[in-house]
Amino acid sequence: MVADDHQVVQDGIKLLLRKVAHFEIVATVNNGEEALAFLQNHTVDVLLTDISMPKMDGLTLTKQVKEHYPDMKVIILSMHNETSIVQDAISAEADGYVLKNTGRKELEEAIVKVSDGGIYYSAEIVKIIMKGIQQDKKIETNTKPLSDREIEILQLVCDELTTNEIADKLFLSPKTVETHRKNILKKTNNKSIVGLIKFAIANQLVDLNP
Repeated sequence: MVADDHQVVQDGIKLLLRKVAHFEIVATVNNGEEALAFLQNHTVDVLLTDISMPKMDGLTLTKQVKEHYPDMKVIILSMHNETSIVQDAISAEADGYVLKNTGRKELEEAIVKVSDGGIYYSAEIVKIIMKGIQQDKKIETNTKPLSDREIEILQLVCDELTTNEIADKLFLSPKTVETHRKNILKKTNNKSIVGLIKFAIANQLVDLNP
């Protein structure tokens, strides 16, 4: 589903994705209220949403979706690259953040990544995230020690590999990788992969070089 109050953007996304296999745009809406109304009676795997929209903005929509439809993936697709807005998107637990000047290839990659349980942030957005983390003094530091395998998987998660990609790389089953991910979340007191990545970078558990 695409949530954006500009018809030209909706049409542009349809044009970009219409030839991509396995993708189907099931709805285009103009704001968060329309998106939530649609979700009451329909199932959506991935939501692409702008931030600035009338009636209900994209950040509020993201929070509502994550609260009521936790399995649904949300990608912010916006021109906004201000630090405060990016941090708000992370706090809302958006699974991805892509700037509107991206091309079809990157947008397709972002959708595939988040659909498979991963995350996707444009390189410019990653830099903003890291800058915000360096200034954030509230990130949890008291945790149970992670095993070498858990740190290895944490690094691959931060490298934006999906569950299946991690499984292939480490010669593990996807189920085993998911178990490790759940254990890492529990040990680090995080509820989402996005929060986990913030924690990992802040505590220098991984290297992230955009």
